[in-house]
Order: sequence, then structure tokens, then C-alpha cells
Amino acid sequence: MSGRAAPFYCPYCGDEDLRPSEEGHGSWECGACNRAFRLSFLGLLAKGLRHDTREGGPETP
Repeated sequence: MSGRAAPFYCPYCGDEDLRPSEEGHGSWECGACNRAFRLSFLGLLAKGLRHDTREGGPETP
């Protein structure tokens, strides 16, 4: 498995016309809306996500 992942959609306009930016690691440019953005992984949650035991219940932190 690769240590890097690429976004599939622009977080602003939802278009797929993305390319890596020259600004550095994790930086991307959207050709559709002409925006640049950076993605980074912050880490894992200590407790993780717990699901409500009731059927169809909301997730609880």
C-alpha cells in the first residue's frame, strides 16, 4: 500500500480536474475552479468511532 493518497474530487467545486501543485507535498490545484488547496493526515483518534447499539442510531463520539 502506498503512503500517499490522491484526492478524487475538489473539496470546493467537486470537479475531478486535479493536479499536484508545485507548492509541495499534499498541495493540489483544481483546473475547474482555479483553486489551490493542501491535504494532510492529522492522525488516528485515540478511541476511534463507536456505533450506537440501537438499529439506525447515530454515531457517538
